[in-house]
Amino acid sequence: MSDIKLFEEKKVRRYWDSEKEIWYFSITDIVSILTESKDPLAYWRKLKERLKQEGNETVTNCHALKMVAADGKMRLTDVANTEQLLRLIQSIPSPKAEPFKQWLAKVGHERMQEIADPERSLDRARENWQKLGRSGKWIQQRMTGQETRNKLTDYWKQSGVEKSDEFALLTNIIHQEWTGLTVKKHKDLKNLKSQNLRDHMNEAELIFTALAELSTRQIAETEEATGLTENAKASKKGGAIAKDARLALEAKTGKNVVTGENFLPPAKEKKQIEHK
Repeated sequence: MSDIKLFEEKKVRRYWDSEKEIWYFSITDIVSILTESKDPLAYWRKLKERLKQEGNETVTNCHALKMVAADGKMRLTDVANTEQLLRLIQSIPSPKAEPFKQWLAKVGHERMQEIADPERSLDRARENWQKLGRSGKWIQQRMTGQETRNKLTDYWKQSGVEKSDEFALLTNIIHQEWTGLTVKKHKDLKNLKSQNLRDHMNEAELIFTALAELSTRQIAETEEATGLTENAKASKKGGAIAKDARLALEAKTGKNVVTGENFLPPAKEKKQIEHK
């Protein structure tokens, strides 16, 4: 979506939820830009009412956050996350919304192709990392680690772990055990917000993450772990194996495996990119 620059000249209020790691955007700001309505709040009220009558779940799931209003005061404002926002944009009859709708159709078509042929998604990921300047070696390690991750999550699904928050909990247990940091603290160390942590790991971090998740799966399979509690125990054991290996390597090299290194552009370059 980085290719669509509809909002460059107008401000869209947003809020970063550090706990859920989700951006929320002001719906009325988006409505104002797409419709050029003199009263975007009234427009949104009518649209929201119509969508509710149609049984649109997106509107039901939207909530309000306090944001700085035009008068400088903090006022409750209806907000939407990225997924909700894209769904709402499809309901707005505006020429300015067309690039988004075309992009959604393209993404949907590509997703269907990837489901039919999973190799396409791997090729797409490789291309994206190459465009970002990642080395061939890094890309191979990233993809190998993702395969290891997928095998672990497949086991979790088969053993009765289904909810996304349970997946996040188990992942955090593994991560905290081997790194000594929660996923959030590791992202903070690397100065990341909405970015994928694994996309900003160095060579050693990728390898040890894969070791922790491989160990977790093999321990869980050996112990025939089922449900959240048993898989949590296996996760802690798997993470501990990678932790021991990390400590041994650090003792030999005198270098930390877990670092604040990332692939973010320098502050000056980032500022130039934002103003293009």
